[in-house]
Amino acid sequence: MTTDSVMSDNQAITASPASNNTRTEEGSLLDKQSTGLIIIDVQGKLAEQMHEADELFQQLRTLIAGVKLMELPIVWMEQIPEKLGGTREEIRTLLPGTPYRKHTFSGMKNPNITAAIEQYGCQQWLVAGIEAHICVYQTVADLLAQGSGVQLVTDAVSSRSAANKTLALQKMAQLGAQLTSVEMALFELQQVAEGDVFRQLIKLVK
Repeated sequence: MTTDSVMSDNQAITASPASNNTRTEEGSLLDKQSTGLIIIDVQGKLAEQMHEADELFQQLRTLIAGVKLMELPIVWMEQIPEKLGGTREEIRTLLPGTPYRKHTFSGMKNPNITAAIEQYGCQQWLVAGIEAHICVYQTVADLLAQGSGVQLVTDAVSSRSAANKTLALQKMAQLGAQLTSVEMALFELQQVAEGDVFRQLIKLVK
């Protein structure tokens, strides 16, 4: 069943206030000391079928490179890679370590992924990847339910159809996820317009 008749790209997306007191207060800025990045299932031929796939891959590369500049923790995962293939080479080469493999749509249903996320103690997680309306949505819902703050990087997530992406963004915002973009998140984390990291960020986003 498609959602093309339900939602269009031009509809407004509004976020609901987070209700869990363990999350970062609404309106507070991202902070390098308490923020991490989760990359979900950017794999094989499925990734090539995403709406505006080339732009998605570019934004993901920029996001990962920027987060690495700031030395933030990164957790990345793959959905049944033996069937869907591994993470795209251009993305994988930027990521540290090895992916966590899962068979559940939500990464948080995998105890190894949950443990990895919990060990970093981040109050806020930037979330990016595919597909927005399935694995991203279910992972975000579970992150919020356990009290983590979520900043959904809207230009670094996608689905095969624009309608499913838009619907997913709306639903995640209603659950309490905050919406951001690659540039917004990176410069929010940077905070000051000086220093080596700032100069490298400028080169990344050009």
